[in-house]
Amino acid sequence: MSTLSDLYKKHGKASNADIEWLNLLLSDWQLVADLVFADLVLWIPTSDGSFVAAGHARPSSAATIFYRDISGEPVRKEWAGTVSKAFSSGLSQHLGAPDTYDGLLTRFSAIPIRRRISNKTEEVTENPVAVVTRHTNLAEAKAPNKLQLNYLSCGNYLLDMMADGSYPDFTNQTGPKRGAPRANDGLLRLDVDGVVEFASPNGLSAFNRLGIKGELEGKTLADASAPILKSRMNVDESLPLVLNGRAPWRTDMESPNVTLTVRAIPLRQGGQRTGAIVLCRDVTELRRQERELITKDATIREIHHRVKNNLQTVASLLRIQARRSESEEVKESLNQAMRRVSAIALVHDTLSEGLNQDVNFDEVFDRVLMLASEVASSIGTSVRTIIDGRFGQLKSDMATPLAVALTEIVTNAVEHGLAERSGVVAINAERKQKQLLITVSDNGKGLTDGKVGAGLGTQIIRTLIEGELRGTIHWSSPHEGGTRVAIALPL
Repeated sequence: MSTLSDLYKKHGKASNADIEWLNLLLSDWQLVADLVFADLVLWIPTSDGSFVAAGHARPSSAATIFYRDISGEPVRKEWAGTVSKAFSSGLSQHLGAPDTYDGLLTRFSAIPIRRRISNKTEEVTENPVAVVTRHTNLAEAKAPNKLQLNYLSCGNYLLDMMADGSYPDFTNQTGPKRGAPRANDGLLRLDVDGVVEFASPNGLSAFNRLGIKGELEGKTLADASAPILKSRMNVDESLPLVLNGRAPWRTDMESPNVTLTVRAIPLRQGGQRTGAIVLCRDVTELRRQERELITKDATIREIHHRVKNNLQTVASLLRIQARRSESEEVKESLNQAMRRVSAIALVHDTLSEGLNQDVNFDEVFDRVLMLASEVASSIGTSVRTIIDGRFGQLKSDMATPLAVALTEIVTNAVEHGLAERSGVVAINAERKQKQLLITVSDNGKGLTDGKVGAGLGTQIIRTLIEGELRGTIHWSSPHEGGTRVAIALPL
């Protein structure tokens, strides 16, 4: 499905400001579709004088008439005249006779959309920038009850605000949608003074669970909530503005056992605030899960931090023991063990700094190369490293064995391939077709007799790459000299 920007680029008749405004509308028009019990379709003008569908919202409160998404389709001939008239006149158009779509009887209307020029003034564009059509399924039409009448009233108000550029609001917070309240979660209609004119059953129940007793209609929502707020030590400063319907924001209300997320949508007419819609949702369980996740994240980070510290302690003990050893063979074995432990500690150090279990392996590998430089300095070798490409983000269970394996490979290149000489170690990393391809090459003396050694280091590398990572590894000696190690790992 093409995005709004793609469609505008293709059909070419809009400014960047128009696109930004309509994207803001599309992010918040599901509420309107739910309130008017109808499908909404956004139509944008094309360079040939026609219109193309740029967005579609199905109501969650009623049956849809569009079982397939029509975004990107040109306007139907039977709708084109009404849509064009709404766009050119700047006035809403309502068909007197019912329309039909796929054999369904529907009510059809077209509403022009104007753009507010800035958040500092009430000035709007003189001409519409798009048209929204409303398609109501008449097959389920019946005498509306009090709830439906209030929903329709609120939805029609928001459609009128779309036409005069008052909805959506520039100052509306565009944060994460997780836990955002919808119409069916709970809706309150406030007058200009913040008095509740209507409270849906779900909305009333939500505030009752919070601790507010009795009915809400006829009461000021902020005053009714005051006893709950007084019992809390910390209260969001924006909450009074939200409860009075003065600001288009979203915040949480908390009692000892219940948490409500509350969102206000001020209603405006002629630039003046006339009331507000307040949406609410019980997010007690959601907030509990979020707190648990935060606690788990903090615990996991602390564990990684402690593991890193313990591993660094082990590495330090191995280093001290190596320095005290009189046997060169024992000293080298202890130094190798120290480097392997240090490589694992680097991964845990990286994990302790983040909130997820993914590792930026490029940062880890930069620190792995520092271990190789220590080896080079200890044997009097001058080595230059070249890194080409990026490893990217890797899972921790993949990062740890890969870090140890690459430490062994690079160390072997420095210790054996470049022993008693200066040289270059080049590392290339590339992601290709769900594989991570790694090449480590040096310009050293190459493989002895063209064969790979069978020492402990080689065994560790094979076990980690082929066993734990389910990859492949191949050593070779290019014609130009040196050693080349090619690794392929599945992602």
